Amino acid sequence: MKLNAGLLAAVAVLSTGIIVAGCTGTTSRRPLPGVAAAPATSGIEGAWLDQAGTGVTNFFNGRFETYATDSGQKLSEGTYQFRDQVLVEITGISIIRQSPVAFNCSVASPNQLNCTASSGQQFILTRRANTIG
Repeated sequence: MKLNAGLLAAVAVLSTGIIVAGCTGTTSRRPLPGVAAAPATSGIEGAWLDQAGTGVTNFFNGRFETYATDSGQKLSEGTYQFRDQVLVEITGISIIRQSPVAFNCSVASPNQLNCTASSGQQFILTRRANTIG
């Protein structure tokens, strides 16, 4: 599987604590692992989609898992914790690269996380709807 820079950034960010759930668009997709287990709640719990639509991260109970939207392959996993009311620190491992990932996200709104990876790369995660399909 060839990975592009956007997907790798999402994996890195998600590996350190990010996003998964729901489907968008008019085409039907099979549910990704963990999607139904992480409904949107307060804070960042729930599913989040990267800007390119290639990865979805589930945040739930201090842990995260990121999956490829096309194949459902797990890309990263780890933990997250709030440093204050808006700053979330995410750390974990990229399963593809077998290397650590780390990023910080600022809760810009209930539906948007503005994130910066330890490498300095910035990206946005958007909350996904609570629907599967």
